Amino acid sequence: MKIRSMTGFASGQGRLGVHSWSWEMRSVNAKGLDLRLRVPDWLDGLEVHLRKVMGNTLARGNVSLGLRISRGEEAAGTLTLNKPLLASVLTALAEAEALAQSAGVDLSVTSGADLLSIRGVLETTAIEDDPAPLVAELKKEFESLVSEFVQMRETEGAALEQVLRNQLAEVSRLTQLAADSAEARKPLVAAALKVNLAKVLENADGADANRVAQELAMLAVKSDVTEEIDRLAAHVTAAEDLLATGGAVGRKFDFLMQEFNREANTLCSKALNSDLTSVGLELKAVIDQMREQVQNIE
Repeated sequence: MKIRSMTGFASGQGRLGVHSWSWEMRSVNAKGLDLRLRVPDWLDGLEVHLRKVMGNTLARGNVSLGLRISRGEEAAGTLTLNKPLLASVLTALAEAEALAQSAGVDLSVTSGADLLSIRGVLETTAIEDDPAPLVAELKKEFESLVSEFVQMRETEGAALEQVLRNQLAEVSRLTQLAADSAEARKPLVAAALKVNLAKVLENADGADANRVAQELAMLAVKSDVTEEIDRLAAHVTAAEDLLATGGAVGRKFDFLMQEFNREANTLCSKALNSDLTSVGLELKAVIDQMREQVQNIE
């Protein structure tokens, strides 16, 4: 499986009969999967289906989906002549003309357009739509939209993966540099332990031998960074394995970055050497950069 980014975008348009529509799907980072849909509620069963498809396809991200549907002018309906009303109008018109003639008043000629403009003579009959064919077509088209959306996430994920691999290579290089610095400082650490041992022995009159041994052991542990270096190397391997596995590995990467940061902090605190401290600070800088990138992995 491929590494995916949590950011993505896809859009589409379609038409069926008198209906036309447009889709827009986009997402940003989130701790989990947050689906926000704006779908006409008269399309029975569509939103449930869309949520199911998105839930089965996506693992993380704040994902919004909008669907806009419009009807063409031909969907307005058909015109119907209200014959009873028209008959009544004509009867009334004839009576009015007869009265006007008897009174010597000439009326203007009434046209067909005048009659049809009278309210109620011409009626519009709405077309009742069966939404089932439209819902079926929208479900079918949504598969292509989701495929385009996932493809964009995978494209961004590929670029993100390359950045992470480069950063992991840098962490690996710095870890080896830390190991070399730790090896080079061993004579200095040994000398410092001897000095500390001498100080302890000077003030050890009447002291508990076990207590003295514990203090010496603590001094040795505080200066040993072998475990931190080994764990950093192990974390690099674990991160590379996650990239190779692919899929929704974002949460695992989040946890792994915490471990990276913990070891780098401990390494700096135990450095007791400017060179090793410098390497530790470089490690922390690269790990922080990795953490920013990891926040975008699905």
